[in-house]
Amino acid sequence: MDIETIKNDEISLKELFEKAKEWYGYLLSQWRIIMLAGVVGGSIGLTYAFIKKPIYTATLSFALEDDKSGGGGLGSALGLVSSLGLDLGGSSGGGMFSGSNLAELFKSRSMVEKTLLMPVNLKGKVISLGEMYIQNNKWRKEWEDNPRFVNIQFPPNADRRKFSRDQDSIMGEMYSALSKKGLSVAQKDKKISIISIDVASTNELFSKFFCEGLAKQVSDFYISTKSEKARVNMAILERQTDSIRGELNAAITGVAVATDNTFNLNPALNVRKTPSARRQVDVQANTAILTELVKQTELAKVTLRRDTPLIQIIDKPILPLVKERFGKIKGIVLGGFLASFLIVLFLIVRKIFRAS
Repeated sequence: MDIETIKNDEISLKELFEKAKEWYGYLLSQWRIIMLAGVVGGSIGLTYAFIKKPIYTATLSFALEDDKSGGGGLGSALGLVSSLGLDLGGSSGGGMFSGSNLAELFKSRSMVEKTLLMPVNLKGKVISLGEMYIQNNKWRKEWEDNPRFVNIQFPPNADRRKFSRDQDSIMGEMYSALSKKGLSVAQKDKKISIISIDVASTNELFSKFFCEGLAKQVSDFYISTKSEKARVNMAILERQTDSIRGELNAAITGVAVATDNTFNLNPALNVRKTPSARRQVDVQANTAILTELVKQTELAKVTLRRDTPLIQIIDKPILPLVKERFGKIKGIVLGGFLASFLIVLFLIVRKIFRAS
């Protein structure tokens, strides 16, 4: 590097220092404007802290049922029955509900809307969670001048299939708001099959009711879907058992009637004893069939009970809920800093344009 290059570098560094000193002096001369902007920004931040409603978060955690946890004795019994050609519904149907799939089920529109139509008791009045959400967000005040929405209601347990287009639109808005900001479903650790549901809103009771209601809706859907085959098979077995029991009772009565008809009969007249013999065979056959059906029905009941407790609740939301509030000091500091930064940026841009 030659002497001329070093000299030019020294001149450039000196000019940069002088320029920074000039800008510092300029901004220092504008300290009143910058301070005023900071005070105004801090006041706006403080006002926002007072206006901003606190956020209440309800958390519910549950564990997924391990479908492979069935006892060895029960598995062997079910295998024996399956070998006879009878399906008791013991095969696992939980694949579609495992892990992330179950988490997505919680956030599905169908489950959220069913939860919004669940009844809750609010100040002695039974309303739906959807109506409670509308009241919390003061939507009805916005609808007072709109004839399309002013008379729309969402009664508890309403038939979703009969909703109008406007009702569908409102339900869609509620679902969109909840799924994007208010509802979070996550598996904290992939090694542990425990899933947590977080529901956040500006109303403490709504967060709690919705969190518990959503867990119940998904649990009911999970139960009815996974155990459907077991329930159908158990119902078939119960009908068959009742039918065979009726046939057995009729056969026993028939034996008694035939015996009465052949009382003191001449031993040489064996033909008259045929109805009694036939009834005896029916009694023996129906007894054997009924015994097997009773065993299979009991196995089906065990299978159904095994498939029913699909979601084990670990922790439920308990009042008072966790509250997140925008702090006053935080509002003053952030508001003052942001306003000061913006006014400094404005002053710099204005000076550059005036110099050009």
